[in-house]
Amino acid sequence: MGYHHVDVAGIEPTPDRPSVQRSVSDAGGLENVAVNRYEVALGEAVPLAYHYHDDQEEVCYVLAGTLSVETPGGTYEVGVDEAFVVEPDSPQRAHVPESADEEAVALVVGAPAVDDVHPYEP
Repeated sequence: MGYHHVDVAGIEPTPDRPSVQRSVSDAGGLENVAVNRYEVALGEAVPLAYHYHDDQEEVCYVLAGTLSVETPGGTYEVGVDEAFVVEPDSPQRAHVPESADEEAVALVVGAPAVDDVHPYEP
């Protein structure tokens, strides 16, 4: 059996990201699921780019503030205690507009933990 107690606030942010990303999955030694906590300031995005995945499913659960999630079909506003689910081959870009009232905090879970991301040009 294996257990890991992770102090998320103590995880060093991942460098070179458009927002603060703390990899819970790396800190916990997870191999099959990607779990990240994001702190997104006004005008910042969660992902590096508007993107989609071949196989990975993603769930974005908002802990504070509101995230705007752009998709080819429109933009969704995801508030506190709401989740946005993204199926494979579904382009999206989550961000906090500069005009928002506050920053957002979200827990983003992706499975399987594969590097199958592709940029998307709307």
